[in-house]
Amino acid sequence: MIDKSKIKKVLLLGSGALKIGEAGEFDYSGSQALKAIREEGIRTVLVNPNIATVQTSEGIADEIYFLPVTPYFVEKVIEKERPDGILLAFGGQTALNCGVELYRSGVLEKYGVEVLGTPVQAIMDTEDRELFVRKLDEIGVKTIQSQAVETIEEARKAARELGYPVIIRAAYALGGLGSGFCDDEDELDILCQKAFSFSPQVLVEK
Repeated sequence: MIDKSKIKKVLLLGSGALKIGEAGEFDYSGSQALKAIREEGIRTVLVNPNIATVQTSEGIADEIYFLPVTPYFVEKVIEKERPDGILLAFGGQTALNCGVELYRSGVLEKYGVEVLGTPVQAIMDTEDRELFVRKLDEIGVKTIQSQAVETIEEARKAARELGYPVIIRAAYALGGLGSGFCDDEDELDILCQKAFSFSPQVLVEK
């Protein structure tokens, strides 16, 4: 259990270098989070390279770093600012992926940074399609037959076992990027190439 009284400074990861008009929900939710945290008397630090956002406006965060939301740069900010906590859920896929990598590599533990809000394990359980299906099975929720794969050859094998048509879904990607239906191996190859450009893991689903 986190002792809230010990949280004096919080780092929020923004949504990265997005185009104007894209992912406005993350800008809005992140801005509201920063304002709420400041109202609690907690210092806020933001990493977001996009100047065309509300959350990077003057007065929203105490400190703003216009840097890429990647493990390398975020670790540098953590090393300098020494935040007590970090928020990962307000920057979309970019922030989630970065936070998971910082957790796995031991950076957060090294600097004593607590993950606030959704725990990293819960993020990993829901982002990794295979783990997610396993968790649903544990609580008796029925799911469509599927296999998580990491290569096109594995995808072909899974599709043959499941039987066409199949759905290809890219893991670790919001909004259905790289996903679609395929009726044969030729369509599967084309779709998998696209899906693997977005994600290291692909779900082949009946």
